[in-house]
Amino acid sequence: MSHDKKLRSKKSGLAPGALIHLGDVKTDTPSLDLLEYDPAGIYPQELAGEAAVRALQRRPGAILWLNVYGLQDAGLMAAIGERFGLHPLVLEDILNTDQRPKVDDYGDYLYLVGRLFDYHPRSHQLASDQVSVILGHDFVLTFQERPSGTFHALRERLHANRNQIRRLGADYLAYSLLDSLVDRYFGLVEQVGDHAEVLEASLINRRPRPGVLQSIHRHKRQVTTLRRAIWPLREVLNVLLRSHEGFFRAETVLYLRDVYDHTVHLIESLEDLRDLLTGLLDIYLSAVSNRVNLEVRALTVVATIFMPATLIAGIFGMNFHTMPWLEAPEGFWYAMGIMGVIAAIMLAAFWRRRLIG
Repeated sequence: MSHDKKLRSKKSGLAPGALIHLGDVKTDTPSLDLLEYDPAGIYPQELAGEAAVRALQRRPGAILWLNVYGLQDAGLMAAIGERFGLHPLVLEDILNTDQRPKVDDYGDYLYLVGRLFDYHPRSHQLASDQVSVILGHDFVLTFQERPSGTFHALRERLHANRNQIRRLGADYLAYSLLDSLVDRYFGLVEQVGDHAEVLEASLINRRPRPGVLQSIHRHKRQVTTLRRAIWPLREVLNVLLRSHEGFFRAETVLYLRDVYDHTVHLIESLEDLRDLLTGLLDIYLSAVSNRVNLEVRALTVVATIFMPATLIAGIFGMNFHTMPWLEAPEGFWYAMGIMGVIAAIMLAAFWRRRLIG
């Protein structure tokens, strides 16, 4: 039974909207990071626990960004849902960490799901996390399974007020989050592509190593995993571009279109990578087949050379009382000479036909 099926079995028989965390616990304790900002400044706050969330007071006219690390505390999630008026199904999807990237419109806010990946160079493995984004008219909520540093540069821009980010609304903040997520994919695709090029060079320049086939299949799985995350993310951005009324201003839609173009670029890069890895698999199979053919040919040549010697040895090994050279003192050397001459003639014939050498 797969890990996902085991997790889903925990919710068997429960009512829709039941707050059960489905996924690995990747933080010791959940933490909250709250920022409010307006054109005049930025106002960070510290929140700890459900009571602090329920007692949260909004600054008039400011944009609020609440980020949550760690999703295992159902009580804290319920408090956040109560404070911001979130539907129970939204909270359920946030706690179910194997969601497919999607966007849902709940009238007063949008709920978006994305996937975040980390590539480990030593093990060549991808680690996946779910990122949930809720966009309201004057607030943005983000939920991550663990700190990843993906939005660190965005926080720095907010503190430094670069590109007049504080002047723009919550929709621009949501765009910036999506842009940071997509930019991270470029680094992942480049890393997987670099390793694929190393595999290609090792296959072309020298004999394939025993672990090359496993490496090719591992990289193909990684490309498939990234593709399954980016394809629906492109559809999410397409939906936002087509039905953005009430949430995204025309100015922000231009930026969203740019992120959509980036996802198309990523998909094309992944298609190229998939073709490259498929070609590497064909090269590997051809190289192994050619190597086997060379070994079989060498064995065939050796066996063919010794076949006359085997025949001669078999003839002289027959149990007859009268045979040529049987009683001659030099009979043994005559037979060995014949074997050697025949072997030399056959070697010369094979060499002229370029079957050896």
